This record gives sequence, structure tokens and C-alpha cells, in this order.
Amino acid sequence: MSAKIPSDATDLRGLSPHDLRGAFRAGRHDGLTSGLAPGYLQGNLVILPAEAADEFEAFCHANATSLPLIERGRAGDPIMTSGADFDIRTDLPKYRIWRDGCPAEALTDITSLWLEDSTAFLLGCWFANEAALSRAGIRLRHLELGIQGALFRSNQPASTAGRFSGSVVVSMRPFATQDTMRVAEITSRARLAHGAPIHIGDPAELGITDIAAPDFGEPLPPLPGETPMFWACGLTGQEALATSGLAFFVTHEPGHMAITDIPAEAET
Repeated sequence: MSAKIPSDATDLRGLSPHDLRGAFRAGRHDGLTSGLAPGYLQGNLVILPAEAADEFEAFCHANATSLPLIERGRAGDPIMTSGADFDIRTDLPKYRIWRDGCPAEALTDITSLWLEDSTAFLLGCWFANEAALSRAGIRLRHLELGIQGALFRSNQPASTAGRFSGSVVVSMRPFATQDTMRVAEITSRARLAHGAPIHIGDPAELGITDIAAPDFGEPLPPLPGETPMFWACGLTGQEALATSGLAFFVTHEPGHMAITDIPAEAET
């Protein structure tokens, strides 16, 4: 079942990133982070063994639009520098645990699974674009619906690095056709939030046969007068990890992102 932002999360919308991480740590919210911490970078999470960390970082650099690297943590150290008092084991709303390439369980605290060689990566997320688009008067229908939106495996290959390979995953959000060029220009400023769209218009050009049947997230088909826009997505890394042969790794539960203290527009 797809997650939605619950109505009782509205009191979280005015919290700072630091206070939001505290709320996640305390179990006050285990849902989507879309719409939270407007103006701050959110991040995809990957935690893997140190022996695979250099290869995964190379994969990120080779696919920088899909996997813009915010921070690589030190092996065995769960404290991240992209936020004050940021413990990567407890400060996301929900984690996905992978065993032998398959999702095994979802947890809100992974302290018991943290190992001496665990190495965390934070990778940029599209949600950081929401505040700038809202200020520009752009309608964000996924926020109105309380969902993250639709994500698809595309026909575009990711660049291979060591054991990591696969297809580029794309996120899709529809916008009023007259706004598409403005949306593209605004999002192009945020390199760590995937930058400009990689495609606008016909989903078939990305190998997507049914825009109402996403591989991840929730259906969000365009309404009359809207055009679908597609961005490279951090789930590209999750897909590559699943086929890498690693016996164990951890990611965020899709849509349940890490929230940093980094202003989204500071890196433009």
C-alpha cells in the first residue's frame, strides 16, 4: 500500500530540520517527508559494508544526475555532518532492510543493525525543489494529494561502476503545460536535487508503456492541460544495489527521506 502524509503530520510542517529529525527519532512520524522542511535538502539513504563503499561512490559519480552525493559517512560512524546531532540510525522516519537483494522488512530504528564497518551515503532528493516551485506559484498536485508521486524504471542504462549497474529510475510529476519551461528552469538550479528534467512529454520515449501504473510510488497521471515531466531519481541506486550481490544493505523506505540542515538553494 502506498504511504501518504497523515493529517496528524500537519503540526510537523513548521518544524526545523533538526526538530523534524528529533520527531522521527521519537516516533512521532513514520510517513512521507514530501512537504516537510521546505527549502532544505532531503536525501536518499544507502548504508552498505565498507568494502563496497568505494565502488558505490564511483557509481554515484558516474551517475551524478541520478545520485548527487551530499555526504559519505565514515565507516562505523553513524553521525552525519549534514545536520546537527544527526544520527543516521534513528533520524529517518522509516528504513528498508535488504537481504540477498530483496526487501526484508521496514523499521523506524536500525541501531541494532549498525555494524563496525557500516558506511552511510546521503544522495540528493527531488523534494528539495518543492519550496522554490511553490514560491513561483507552480501547482504541485502530489502535495495536494499527500503523495510522493510516480516513479518508473526507464529504458536508459545507468553507467556501470564495479558491481553496480542497472537502469535509470525516473520520477514523474505532471505540470500545467504552460509552466513546463519555468519548472525546468527552476529545478535546473538545484544540482543536488537532480537538476533539470531529463525528459518532458511522451513517456514512451523512456520505455514507459502505462503512465498510470508506476513501478514505485503512486499513480499521478496528467490531467487535461498537463504535461508529464521526468527527473532522474535516487532509486537508481537502490535498483543497482539489489542486483549487486550484496547480502545485506539498508536504504530509506521510498519517500521517507533523510532531512539535512543544508538549504536547498545554497548549492545552486
